[in-house]
Amino acid sequence: MTVTAEPTGVRLTNDELRTLFLFEALTDDQLSWFAERGWVTEVPGGTTVFAEGDPAELMMVLLSGTIAMSRRVGQDDVETVRTEQVGVYGGAMQSYLGDDAPPSYTASVTVISDARLWLIRASDFADAVRDWFPMAIHLLEGLFYGMRNSQQIVNQRQQLLALGALTAGLTHELNNPAAAAVRANSALRDRFAAMRRKLAMLAHEEIDPRLLELLVDVQEEAVLVAADPPELTPMQESEREDELMAWLEEHGVEGAWELAPVFVAAGTTPTFLDRIAKGAPPDVLEGALRWLSYTVETELLLDEITDSVTRISTLVAAAKQYSHMDRAPFERVDIHDGLKSTLAMLAGKLTGLEVVKDLDRTLPPVPIYGGELNQVWTNLIDNAVQAMDGSGTLTIRTSREGDCARVEIGDTGPGVPAELRQRIFEPFFTTKPVGQGTGLGLDISYRIVVARHGGDLTVESQPGDTRFVVRLPLTERPAS
Repeated sequence: MTVTAEPTGVRLTNDELRTLFLFEALTDDQLSWFAERGWVTEVPGGTTVFAEGDPAELMMVLLSGTIAMSRRVGQDDVETVRTEQVGVYGGAMQSYLGDDAPPSYTASVTVISDARLWLIRASDFADAVRDWFPMAIHLLEGLFYGMRNSQQIVNQRQQLLALGALTAGLTHELNNPAAAAVRANSALRDRFAAMRRKLAMLAHEEIDPRLLELLVDVQEEAVLVAADPPELTPMQESEREDELMAWLEEHGVEGAWELAPVFVAAGTTPTFLDRIAKGAPPDVLEGALRWLSYTVETELLLDEITDSVTRISTLVAAAKQYSHMDRAPFERVDIHDGLKSTLAMLAGKLTGLEVVKDLDRTLPPVPIYGGELNQVWTNLIDNAVQAMDGSGTLTIRTSREGDCARVEIGDTGPGVPAELRQRIFEPFFTTKPVGQGTGLGLDISYRIVVARHGGDLTVESQPGDTRFVVRLPLTERPAS
């Protein structure tokens, strides 16, 4: 149960109030005002005085006994303070901010051993502070609003910087396949024109119909092989190219150095070319081989265009998935979709790194705010990449842990020193050099995971093995 806002009728005298450090500097009239409006209540051990998230209605001062304060972190209540110091206070302490005061308790207070508490309504406490200490209120409001506005501005700046980096990376990733498609298209035009000219030349040679039939059959077979050529090592490619060049030169074909690489890329072998040599007269052989090379090169260029356009389409789909443009802000989704799209968006930064994905595909859909959670993946992966400075292993691992989905993002960087781990999620705290970090990436990530999703974000680190672990509830719960 929790303590109610109903007065008990038991009051403190002015002298008793003055023994509490919160009231020691007040005048007799001010003490009388508090004495009339506050009351004393006896609270047995195990009672919750305030529950985190409940409406902030009371201000509390401890008179005797032991109390503990706790915060909800993921699925656990984490105790932050335990004290028996007379005069400590809590509850609606910021009620003097009026409409901008937190509407609910930001922590829970529980009585450990039987306690006596002095209570006053938040509205009465606010009236007294605002009426008696106007200058202090202006200073406190300036501090409160200044810090809040400063954090919002830096937060927005952090998000804009992240967006700019992602946009630059996406533009770079799109430019490569787009440029490749343009180059392939230009080369394809040239090859089509050469094919038309070579076909006209072959026609003027009055080719035997059986030879023409052979060339068509060989052309179709070459196209099929070119669609799925065998994978060769660099050494095997070099040896195959030497073999084909030797074959072409042996048969009097000029420009063998131009044709051999094309035939190698298409999976063509000297044995395959022997079939053409057996059916084509020497004076027609070179023309027939060049016509065939144009055919297979055309197929290779078409494959290159297809790959480039597919890459562009994949990147656009990843950007759409990353921003959740076509989705509701909160829904159950496969957690791996967001991780996959984030890796695609950050592909430009992963050069030189080994990326290991150990994914548990049996995980059920997780209730999340997809766009916000992708910002978490971006911050954690980007930090891991920067920590490794161009070389190392990035590990993305998912698994089930009780009633939570566990996502682990690890790197092989130098690690986070033990003395810094306690502060790493604090606002504006950063381990990066001046100018390279705002100290808000992990703070934002922590608030998204813990406050928005009711999950947990922790770090485990030693040199060569740093892991940020995100736990997300598999059961839907209200987000704050």
